Amino acid sequence: MAKESSKEQRSRIMASIRSSNTTPEIKIRKILYNHGYRYRLNVKKLPTSPDIAISKYKTAILINGCFWHYHGCHISHLPKSNREFWQNKIKRNLERDKLGVSKLLTLGWRVLIIWECAINGKKKLDSDTLINQIKAFIHSTQIKLAIEGNINES
Repeated sequence: MAKESSKEQRSRIMASIRSSNTTPEIKIRKILYNHGYRYRLNVKKLPTSPDIAISKYKTAILINGCFWHYHGCHISHLPKSNREFWQNKIKRNLERDKLGVSKLLTLGWRVLIIWECAINGKKKLDSDTLINQIKAFIHSTQIKLAIEGNINES
C-alpha cells in the first residue's frame, strides 16, 4: 500500500474533528452539572445553536476551539500550506460567530464564550478559577464575556 501524502493525511485529520461533544465541551458540561446547573445542548431554535443553553439564566455558552475560531493564542495558528484557503475559512468563521452572538444578544440572551485554551493546554485555568468565572457571569448582569487561558503563563 502506498504511503499517504501529507495533504491527504491532513485532510483526513481535519475531517475527523468533531463539531459537538468535544472534550472541552464535555469538561464544561460536567463542571456545570456538578455545580447544580441544568442545561440544554445545541439548541437549534437559537442562533448559532449554542453548545450549552441555560434557560433559567437566559445564558448561551459557546465553547470555541482556538484554531477554528482563531482566538490568537498559542493554540491558534494558520497552517503553512494552502494559506489562502485557511485565511478565507477563518474569516468566514469569525463573521458567522460575530453575527450569531449579535443575534443572541438581540434576543435577550447573555453570551459566555469559553476558549479552548482556558480548558486545555499549557495555559489552561485551574478548575476552581474556571467554575468561579462561569458562576460569576451566570449570576451577574453582564451580557457578554470571554474566558480564555492564562495569558501570564509561559
